Amino acid sequence: MTSEQEIERIVRVYRSYHESPSIREQWDSRNRGNRAIVRERQREIARLLSIHGFYPLQDRRILDVGCGSGYELSRFVEWGAVPENLYGVDLLPYRIDTAKRRFPDIHFQQGNAEKLDFDTTYFDLILLFTVFTSILDDGMMQNIAAEVNRVLKPGGAVIWYDFRYNNPRNPNVRKMTKRMLIELFPGYSLDFRSITLLPPLARRLGYSTHVLYPLLMNVHFLRTHYLGFLIKQHN
Repeated sequence: MTSEQEIERIVRVYRSYHESPSIREQWDSRNRGNRAIVRERQREIARLLSIHGFYPLQDRRILDVGCGSGYELSRFVEWGAVPENLYGVDLLPYRIDTAKRRFPDIHFQQGNAEKLDFDTTYFDLILLFTVFTSILDDGMMQNIAAEVNRVLKPGGAVIWYDFRYNNPRNPNVRKMTKRMLIELFPGYSLDFRSITLLPPLARRLGYSTHVLYPLLMNVHFLRTHYLGFLIKQHN
């Protein structure tokens, strides 16, 4: 498969997601389980930023690759990042249009992350949330990893979040493993953990979410995603 074919496939798949009422309902932000998933992820990211000495964020340039409508990137403002230092790139124009409307102080641009329109070693932090898991072509995945490495400063970090299991109901995604990540970013130091309660289960917890979500998270195989903090070493 060529990158062009893979891009066409990704655009087609995400258009179908966008047009599907059932998929939009699955990720409704009013669902208590979905809110618990986001809170847990944000708590873990904040902890990793603290552990690895990335605060304060005021002078940090941050790039979100596959930024969607900009929500994940915008949350960094809550931790002290400055909007004009935040950048988002997404393949899909309608997502970028939405992001620009909702977060006009943040820089967003449509583009293919195989060729990022930024200077070398420009960013301190780069977000990759469910990006690689949505790419079935190894060559495209390697190209994006190489571009991320190019625009990231030595001592900077990639914050990576992806599926740790294949989804038998969705052939358009695939699991990512620690070994795959190490191969994509050789020489990076890696802090790696499993998070996120199985979403179909989390969404069914209802009013008991605040009690059951942390309890069920103790069951290792129910954690469906990996969160990685990858630090680029100085040469």
